[in-house]
Amino acid sequence: MRSYLILRLAGPMQAWGQPTFEGTRPTGRFPTRSGLLGLLGACLGIQRDDTSSLQALSESVQFAVRCDELILDDRRVSVTGLRDYHTVLGAREDYRGLKSHETIQTWREYLCDASFTIAIWLTPQATMVMSELEKAVLKPRYTPYLGRRSCPLTHPLFLATCQASDPQKALLNYEPVGGDIYSE
Repeated sequence: MRSYLILRLAGPMQAWGQPTFEGTRPTGRFPTRSGLLGLLGACLGIQRDDTSSLQALSESVQFAVRCDELILDDRRVSVTGLRDYHTVLGAREDYRGLKSHETIQTWREYLCDASFTIAIWLTPQATMVMSELEKAVLKPRYTPYLGRRSCPLTHPLFLATCQASDPQKALLNYEPVGGDIYSE
């Protein structure tokens, strides 16, 4: 049996980074490893430029992500996408060869009405302990968000800790049961 930290990621909008193309900032259909590491890093208080601590975190944890099926008034709620249009004044000079005073256009994609349940477990070479992660998620050092700062949580991150033989069984212990599971 292995210990798992179970998190719930729910909010009106989420964005999980994918490779960008020109001014388009796409989102994935579920949280990415880098996004989840950033979320945990924020909870732990790791600075973005502290590459050694981020590397240690990356080597310490693995994830399984369940795309939850939400039911409201006996009807399944579909996850939808949203594309938001922005103009940016004073963009970097090296952005597509523009001068710094020129305006650029960007399109940012979001998931709407999505909910995910995450199982986190430690690797054999982990340099941290599960109680440290649990404490950080319960009382985050920096505000956690769902991929972008404009995507707040609607519920606390922490759902539970549990023991299970594998991440799929760990996720089956928590409602809503069902949905695709993506695992490392």
